[in-house]
Amino acid sequence: MDSLENLRTFVAAAEAGSLAGAARHLGIAASVVTKRIDQLERRAHTRLFIRSTRHVVLTELGARYLPSARRLVHDYDGVFAQMSYAPQQVEGHIRIRVPTPMAVGFLGGTLARFQKQYPRVSLDVVLNERSAINPSEEGFDISLTGLPNSFAGVIDEPICPLNKVVCAAPAYIERKGIPRHPRELLKHDCLLFSPLGITWNFDSETGPVSVDLRPRLCANDQFILTVAAVKGIGIALLPTYAAATPIREGALVRVLDRFAIPTVWIKALVPEARATSPHVRTLLAFLKTTLAPLPPWDRES
Repeated sequence: MDSLENLRTFVAAAEAGSLAGAARHLGIAASVVTKRIDQLERRAHTRLFIRSTRHVVLTELGARYLPSARRLVHDYDGVFAQMSYAPQQVEGHIRIRVPTPMAVGFLGGTLARFQKQYPRVSLDVVLNERSAINPSEEGFDISLTGLPNSFAGVIDEPICPLNKVVCAAPAYIERKGIPRHPRELLKHDCLLFSPLGITWNFDSETGPVSVDLRPRLCANDQFILTVAAVKGIGIALLPTYAAATPIREGALVRVLDRFAIPTVWIKALVPEARATSPHVRTLLAFLKTTLAPLPPWDRES
């Protein structure tokens, strides 16, 4: 428990930018914050902050560890939120936004199981891929996204890894050939998810590789891109929740597997005003338990 509270204090100090700010957020004395950070740094055998009298700044290692620490704290709080309420006690209404292919392929069953377990919770599920959705402004309790957007007054809750693959239909490969290096994509028809721009990023044995593409098709919906890829229109960079089924069925094949795609996280954007509601916390905990550490689409692919 002490280790968890030390991690919680580390996250609070990083987000507040000062030990005093972390103390105010946690409702504890500043001396307790200092003690917890000292204990954590001793256990980690490294400095996590560069400290001054007024501010703290993350060290390189501190910045590296912060996402994992934040995820651990959120997961712990989420699990205990779910355990604290019996299904008959949890009630309320949740409006949740979900990316279309994730909902169509996988998340419909997950949400149905949640409602069977918590019969007094009603859901309003909205499917879309539009970028930059601020859940506070658009009336959502939870907005699931794999995009990096963050908003003031909205909490980011990591849910599960979002892996991606470069893939194409066998008919396209037969017609155009297989790219052996990301730079060869410049000679191919590429299908781009417009909210992420024209750049595809890869990791290689010799370092990162970035390619700026001129797409044959841009869309703000992964479902459109998946259908176009299956029809042989071009090569797509798809999240595995969209590509898993067509790859398993042979409608798409992976290409450029020697070059890893940097992993991002599916996260829930939750307005601060709704983040402590028992029914919202219970659904977040349910999603984390169901989708992490490996989401079902990656288990089946």
